[in-house]
Amino acid sequence: TLTSRDAINAKLRDILDEATDKWGVKVNRVEMQEILPPEEIRTAMEKEMRAERDKRARILQADGEREYQIRVADGEKQARIARAEGEAQAKKLVADAERQAIMLIAEAVKDSGTDPAQYQIALRYVEAFKEIVKQGDKTVVLPYESSALLGSVKTLGDIFQKS
Repeated sequence: TLTSRDAINAKLRDILDEATDKWGVKVNRVEMQEILPPEEIRTAMEKEMRAERDKRARILQADGEREYQIRVADGEKQARIARAEGEAQAKKLVADAERQAIMLIAEAVKDSGTDPAQYQIALRYVEAFKEIVKQGDKTVVLPYESSALLGSVKTLGDIFQKS
């Protein structure tokens, strides 16, 4: 390097100045222009420089890979957040729609004297039976308290007749 070369030049100047002083010669400046090390040292220096370049290239490659992984992970994170927010918003909209439907049903059946909760339960029973019938099974198992179920269906029928 340049600072090493300057240090060698300064040391060489001091040695030459001291050696030539007895003849009245003053050495003011020494400059090494070319250093020719032996072949094996030159080969070793080239290997060291090549290894240093390879090391820097691997470090840059690793940094680039790390940055890529961070960006991919960040993108996936943002996508998951957006999906979760969308699902939450959809659930909220469904819940709001159900609430409005229940309020409308309650308003509609209030004059008939029917309990809106009983009406909803009866509707769900009917929907469940539709699904059971669609499956095509020949055997349908009813709960022990089937009378409550039939009472709910009867209530549903009464509501439709009053409307």
